[in-house]
Amino acid sequence: MKPISADSHVVEGREVFTGLADRFGDEAPRVMDVGDQVDAIVIPARGLHGVSVARMGMAATRLARNEPLHRKPGRKPDVAHMQDPELVALFKQGYAGMRPGLVDGAHRHEDQDADGLAAEFLYPGFFDMFGLANTDLLVALQRNYNDWLYDYTNAAKGRLFGLPAIPVQDPEAATEEIDRLLKLGFKGGCIPCTSPVERPYYDPAYEPIWSRAEEAGFPLSMHVGTMSYLPREYRGPRIRDDAIADYAAAQATVQRTIVEFMCRGVCERHPRLKLVVAEFNAGWIAHWLDRVDQGLQRERRTMDEPFTGTPPHEVWRRQFYATIEDDRPALATRDFIGLDNLLWGSDYPHTDSTWPCSNEVLDELFDGIAAEQRAKITHANVKALYGI
Repeated sequence: MKPISADSHVVEGREVFTGLADRFGDEAPRVMDVGDQVDAIVIPARGLHGVSVARMGMAATRLARNEPLHRKPGRKPDVAHMQDPELVALFKQGYAGMRPGLVDGAHRHEDQDADGLAAEFLYPGFFDMFGLANTDLLVALQRNYNDWLYDYTNAAKGRLFGLPAIPVQDPEAATEEIDRLLKLGFKGGCIPCTSPVERPYYDPAYEPIWSRAEEAGFPLSMHVGTMSYLPREYRGPRIRDDAIADYAAAQATVQRTIVEFMCRGVCERHPRLKLVVAEFNAGWIAHWLDRVDQGLQRERRTMDEPFTGTPPHEVWRRQFYATIEDDRPALATRDFIGLDNLLWGSDYPHTDSTWPCSNEVLDELFDGIAAEQRAKITHANVKALYGI
């Protein structure tokens, strides 16, 4: 039973940004060459710098390089150095230097076969599409993206499942987009991993979104890095930048969001709504749920009415899923998190990917774990969640 990646990515094609500059000027992202960056996604209003599409597909360069892959047992390959001459040369080719499957869904099976995968569920690569300040631009960009994603995945003949972007910043547009996406055959979608600061996810304005997704069996995913726009007045001072600390604490960005759903009434009102916590790994969840439960009791201790809602652990088991990659602590606590609530993902083609040695990583990671449990986490759970 080949693994299915519940968390892989696309590299957005030029078509995603077509027409946006004409409508929104320098606020709109577009693909252009900037300095030594070839085919970078640039928002001119933020300055002439951007994200190279080739860097978004870093893992896909591994088979094209002469340097051997290094990795620890049960771990994904080590991250390549950004100044490696071979890697720099590939970056300078932009789209032209990428594997065919990253620009054409009809060839994506070649990348899957190189990694021994049956299929992939695809998240965006350009995370900024969730955090634009201009809501009209955000809605237009996400609709462009969803149309492009439909074409890209359809070319794969059943081995790619796209997870389109849902523009929750405009709840009416979001509900209409879910209806449109359902007619196109999409199985689920993505919302920002942090709610808009002026309107948390328990705000009544979102009720039509949650109701429609629940009714349709349309899971909503919150992927790492997909934050809503945060106005400057809400950005706290930073003592110092520390990339290691920020990476290690990535789950903090979604924890508050989970509480908005779990403890503020959304999950009680919509008990069949399914929510995916994507690429935050899951080794932290068992302990964190205990803290949420304790925090809930502390909040209620001064209130006249006792808490009578569903305990956080039960809400998690009923409605939440988490993707993992090479996360040993998650497997060690799988009985607490829920065996049915874990999904495996390769993160291809991002630099944190297990590609092209996912099965070797999984063999080591699941050593000593029953084969039927491995099959659930790497294959059966994602099929059950999305109904494929």
